[in-house]
Amino acid sequence: MSPELNEVLTDAIRVVNFIKTRPLKARLFSALCDEMGAMHSDLLFHSEARWLSRGKVLSQVFELREEIQVFLEENGMHDVASKFSDEQFLMKLAYLSDIFGKLNELNLQLQGRDKHLPHLADKISAFTRKLEMWGRRLDQGNTDFFENLSEFADTSDSCATTVIPYLKEHISSLRRFFQKYFPDNSVQYDWLRDPFNAAAPADLSSAEEDQYIEMTSDSTLRMKFTAQTLSEFWLGVEREHPLIGQRAVGILLPFATSYLCEIDFSAVASLKTKYRSRLNIEHELRVAVSSLQP
Repeated sequence: MSPELNEVLTDAIRVVNFIKTRPLKARLFSALCDEMGAMHSDLLFHSEARWLSRGKVLSQVFELREEIQVFLEENGMHDVASKFSDEQFLMKLAYLSDIFGKLNELNLQLQGRDKHLPHLADKISAFTRKLEMWGRRLDQGNTDFFENLSEFADTSDSCATTVIPYLKEHISSLRRFFQKYFPDNSVQYDWLRDPFNAAAPADLSSAEEDQYIEMTSDSTLRMKFTAQTLSEFWLGVEREHPLIGQRAVGILLPFATSYLCEIDFSAVASLKTKYRSRLNIEHELRVAVSSLQP
């Protein structure tokens, strides 16, 4: 991220933390939002440890920009408050809220059960191609793919020529990093996703290719393929054609994301909370009973 965009991000988080870490200020800001008829009555708290934090926080800050400006002026923070009337600052903020929102959407698409490397490779590939398209549209002055940015640009296009180069640079940088860390190798999983229509992998051994031909010629397996998940299908194939089945399961088996680990941790945390609540209730009951005894 360029220093110009990073400064906007830092200022937005600074404002949120200024309001949210002080209970009195949080209540006063909520009252101000209600008085001004704002869409929301509160800001979301920024957390470095949560993937979805920044996108939602920035979107809320952009939507409450007028209320934030008034509140900062009332609290003597005129230097930061003036930025919320600066069109260039607001245009960058609108873009950041949109791009982090897009990253949030991608992150959610990568979570869930039965998500394997082939699925994730498709999502990453699609997002990388979208980045290329967004950069091309920005060259044409088109911002309709970013909701907040498009809305703000329609009301104020005087600073677009100054700000858009920073946005294009950021999108190009994102695209380079995605291509570096996630090279487009989704084609290598075609045989796994659709073995009955895709070509066999070029590096199969003779025995594996023999089993692959037998499997793809089996009309019963073809019917099962449309009715089962990818994992269920290949586990069934492994019983009949172990070599090609083991090769497929070896790709599907690794944890593609930390989702399954995190959901188990959440379940354990929920059980601990319920256990503590039960202990507290039992303690209160014992205290109540003992107070009734003569």
